[in-house]
Amino acid sequence: MSVVPFPPMKRPLVAILRGVRPQEAADLVSVLIDSGMTAIEIPLNSPDPFRSIEIAVRRAPAGILVGAGTVLTLEAVERLHNVGGRLLVTPNIDPEIIAGARARGMVTMPGVFSPTEALLAAKAGASSLKFFPASVLGAAGITAIRAVLPADLMIAAVGGVSDKNFADYMKAGILAFGLGSSLYKPGMTAAEVATRAKATIEAYDVAVQQVA
Repeated sequence: MSVVPFPPMKRPLVAILRGVRPQEAADLVSVLIDSGMTAIEIPLNSPDPFRSIEIAVRRAPAGILVGAGTVLTLEAVERLHNVGGRLLVTPNIDPEIIAGARARGMVTMPGVFSPTEALLAAKAGASSLKFFPASVLGAAGITAIRAVLPADLMIAAVGGVSDKNFADYMKAGILAFGLGSSLYKPGMTAAEVATRAKATIEAYDVAVQQVA
């Protein structure tokens, strides 16, 4: 089984645009990328999500991962592939979904919470794991589970993570994060998102220096 690796990134940060509308997508994606974000996730419970993803794919330069969250069906995997999405995020472990995405060359990030789920996702060939909600597990909980996982598997903390607590996770060796409401909430302007993204990038870089 060949695993599609999570690509190397200066800052493995996934901006989650839950609720974004197609008419907003281009401007929001532009300011996020200009700020230093390296991956964009548009959950499929957003309005007309595949249209927004298609717009984001066209706006993003090479090296920026764009894709969907809350992917639950093989039909959605195929639609994501057809609009050029390369990142697939799920809230659960579904080996069939992971296999379908892997066959299309997508980077996969299924959601996990327990050691059983994490090991199942790794066995299914996931590119990375999304520990969610990270605020419940905490850095210590994720670290304890990580001890039984493949050492080279990318681990991301999602849910309750923001520029306020990066350092807590980084001290435990967790460098990848998914950022939702701390970056974007429906109705926010591109200027507001740009301000939040800039603060997030600055906080991330400071935290990296602190734990170096």
